[in-house]
Order: sequence, then structure tokens, then C-alpha cells
Amino acid sequence: MLSIPRLVRTVAAATALLVGAAAPTWAADFTMKIGFGTMNDIQHQWGTWMKEAVEARSNGKIEVRLFPRNQLGTIASQIEGVQLGTVEAFTSPADFFVGVDPRFGVFSIPMLFKDMEHAEKTLLDPQLNREILSLGNDKGMQVLTVYTFAFANYFGKQPLRTLNDFKGKKLRVNATPAERAKMRQLGATAVPMDLAEVVPGLQQGVIDGTQSATAVYVNLKFNEISKALTDSNDTMVVSVAAVSRAFLNRLPADLRQMVIEEGAKLQPRMMARSREIDGQMRVRWTEQGGEWIKFSADDQNRMRQLLGGIGEEVTQSNPQVNAFYKRVLETARKH
Repeated sequence: MLSIPRLVRTVAAATALLVGAAAPTWAADFTMKIGFGTMNDIQHQWGTWMKEAVEARSNGKIEVRLFPRNQLGTIASQIEGVQLGTVEAFTSPADFFVGVDPRFGVFSIPMLFKDMEHAEKTLLDPQLNREILSLGNDKGMQVLTVYTFAFANYFGKQPLRTLNDFKGKKLRVNATPAERAKMRQLGATAVPMDLAEVVPGLQQGVIDGTQSATAVYVNLKFNEISKALTDSNDTMVVSVAAVSRAFLNRLPADLRQMVIEEGAKLQPRMMARSREIDGQMRVRWTEQGGEWIKFSADDQNRMRQLLGGIGEEVTQSNPQVNAFYKRVLETARKH
């Protein structure tokens, strides 16, 4: 009969053998960290689907790890990390990439898209899509995917029920020239701010409101601050997902091409899913006691007049940006 100490040692040895047998006999050759500032939304969905596609098609040679809620740093630092190669991939609204290439700011110009389906057709137009995926490719990154997030809704600590309610307010923006011009036209002050700072900024009175997709308000519990969202459908939030060229260059040619192909293949799937998620989030906002505000017909028409000339205004000083804006506009009119 085994003594207690010998029995313990025998069981421990057997357990170690079993654990060793269950452990994988291989490890991934490469790690691809994907960062983003949100959670449980369409951007998180991109990370999840990209992880599934890359790990499966690489036969486990690339391990993909997701880092939501800015776990890898601020949005600006993650974009810089993509350029330097310390962050393999990052996805966010295109606005945040204007420091890489000012053409990314074109997507935040108001009145470009009628609805999400119209935006989808425009962004997936083959000629325009090729150009979008080439933005910033001389700045250490490669755009893999462009996709709709949702229309941006306005949120105010005091509900924004009319255009006059914007006057004198400080509203958070993503810092593009188009957003600044829009706030000026509405009589408000634009305050550039990282997403992580918005809730504290509202609570501390640094800002009076913000604009974002419904999913951001639901997931970050904005309903605990105010219950009203203003639905004006003037500006579409368009997101892009970019991969580090330094990371791509570390990969063998076949894996490099695979990552680029899988990102492009996700585009129509992402567009369809973005519509589904936005619909779900709008329902959830209402279920959480949230209110939806619509402008009067007069205010809606006045908003179109106020914001209609912003595209030309903010791009005319840069011929490259202006030409890109006109191509986006012409493509949108075609669809």
C-alpha cells in the first residue's frame, strides 16, 4: 500500500503527464494584436471575424489576440503603434487617422450619405474601394477593411431638441476639419477628445454633449447621464481597419497576402452586420429608458442648408483632399 506522501507524488506525476499530453505540441509563429476603443459593437465584430479567418487560414501559424476598450493605449498611440510596428492592427472611425492622411477626414463630412445602404454601395464601389484601401500605405500601414459603423446621433446632458439648443454648447468631436466646421455652423464649440475621456468630461462639465453611434451610448451606459438621443442622420460614422506594414513584412509572402485578402473579403459582411447591430442597439437604448428626438421638418431643412457646403469649405485648401472628396461625392451620387 502506498504511503500518503508517495501517493501524492504519484498523483501529481500522473496529472503532469496528462496535462502535457493535452497541451498543444506547436505554438503560433506570429502574434497579431488587434486593438480598438470600443466593445461589443461592429468594431469588436471585425476583430472577432478577422481572428477566426486569419487563424483558420494560417493553420494556426498566426495567433490573433483582441484588445478592446483601449487596452493597448489611447487611440492616437495605437495608430502610432501600427505605423511603428508595435501594434499589429487597429480599427476605429476613419476620423482618427487624419494625422496619417487628411483624406481620412472626408468620411466625416455631413450629408454625404442618405442611409446605411447608400453608404455601403458607395464605399464598396470597386474603383473607390481600391483608393480607400490604399490610403496611408506610404505611412507604415495598410488599410484592410472599410465599413459603416452607423449614423452619429447627438447626445446632450440637456436634450438637444432643436437646432437652437446647440448654440453655446461644447460638443466632443474626433478633431477633423469637417466636424469643427459642422459645430461652428450649428453654433456650438468643437472639443476634440478621446472616447475614454467623454463620460468623465460630461460628468465634470468639460463638455455638454457629444456625437457617436448608438452602440457607444448603450455599451458605455450614457443613459445614466441623460436619456435623450437626437437622431438627425447628417453624418455617417465610417470605420477602417488597418494593419502594420512592419508586421506584414515579417510574414512570409503567402501569409501576408492572406491577411490582406481576408480583410478585404470581410467588407460586405461587415456592412450587413453593421445595420443589424445598429438596429439592435437602437432597440436597447429604448429598452433602457432612452428617448429618441427628431428635429422638426423646418429644422431638418435648415440643417441641410447649414451643413451642405462644408465638404467644399474644408477641402478646398488641399487639392489632394478636395479631389478625393469629389470622387466620394460623385460615387455617392452614382448610387
